[in-house]
Amino acid sequence: MQKPFFDAPFPDASVSDIDPYETNHLEDPSEFHEVLRRSGPLVWLTHYGVWATGRHRELTAIFRNHRSFCSSRGVGLQDFKTEEPWRPPSLILEADPPEHEKMRKVLSSVLSANALSALRARFENEAEQLIDRLLGAGEFDGIAELAVGFPITVFPDAVGLTQENRNFLLDYGNLVFNMLGPRNEIAARAAARAEQAVPWIAKQCERQNLADGALGSDIYRCADRGEITEAEASLLVRSLLSAGLDTTVIAIGNMLRCFADHPEQWQILMQDPSRARFAFEEALRYASPVHTFYRTADEDVEVSGVRLNEGAKILLNIDCANRDTDRWPDANVFDITRRPGGQAAFGVGIHACVGRHLATLESEVLLQILAAKVRRIELTGEPVPDANNALRGFRELPMKLTARDP
Repeated sequence: MQKPFFDAPFPDASVSDIDPYETNHLEDPSEFHEVLRRSGPLVWLTHYGVWATGRHRELTAIFRNHRSFCSSRGVGLQDFKTEEPWRPPSLILEADPPEHEKMRKVLSSVLSANALSALRARFENEAEQLIDRLLGAGEFDGIAELAVGFPITVFPDAVGLTQENRNFLLDYGNLVFNMLGPRNEIAARAAARAEQAVPWIAKQCERQNLADGALGSDIYRCADRGEITEAEASLLVRSLLSAGLDTTVIAIGNMLRCFADHPEQWQILMQDPSRARFAFEEALRYASPVHTFYRTADEDVEVSGVRLNEGAKILLNIDCANRDTDRWPDANVFDITRRPGGQAAFGVGIHACVGRHLATLESEVLLQILAAKVRRIELTGEPVPDANNALRGFRELPMKLTARDP
């Protein structure tokens, strides 16, 4: 089937007919990244009639300018002003001020430093048990056993979910992120896979199905105080479940791959496990789990000399911007001694990930336990990439862990 072609909105625009959503580009984006880097601050993608940037300066400027570039029209390819959303929009990710500020305040209070510090001991205990088991397992799949195995235990417990059918969380998250792109075969497969997950998620978001004292029930307590409605509480729990697992799973998988490919960096972390948080931030910069979000121009606006009309969609390629050598001259070097301030994997501006501290806690704890127990992380086979319209990670990561000397 022939793909559509959208003419550029003005004659001197930088134009490319590359399709970033072709499977080969989703699995290996290097060609697309090269197009973004060489074509100027913004390039017109003819297949979708959208602008795109992979430059750190332009990407962060657009993220920060929430008045000109809104989120309420959708953070994917779809424009909610002209198309019906496939589900009720997120009260956090797909909302603008003042509605966004109200909802973010609630989630920020629930995910406070005190609330998260109370989770650390439980996370450490789970990480120790899991790593001890994997050290005795020989070869294993680092995605299924470690990148999924750890957060799919601690995250649903923290939210207060039932023990049954927790894999539906992965199916639902996979659907949410794939629906940010075109309705291609990848999105269709995600929808088929999530058929049972969608009603399961809706049920899990109900007050009576959340364990008392967990993060989910804390959101409902905000409704009891009149800060939000009962319906809004349900949607905020859904926001946690939508974005709180898949991105962490992929971040951990990418982090494991980084250390397997750079054993000298693992030695640095072993010698100083206090670097775990910076190591995680550097892994996010070097291998961002989210590759694409969109914004929509809500007015006529100019970015770096490029005129954008109201209604223009802009593809913001985060993993390309996180390797921008104008921002970090050695951007293609994985270096955990770096302070990677400005990396955009968690987003930038008022819509920066509200759950970033929970994801960081999970990953930091896991890294510290690994550094205490594991001498070497190595691959035992070729990693299998997982094509996704908005996330970049692996489906399989064959590996083994070697224990430190007693």
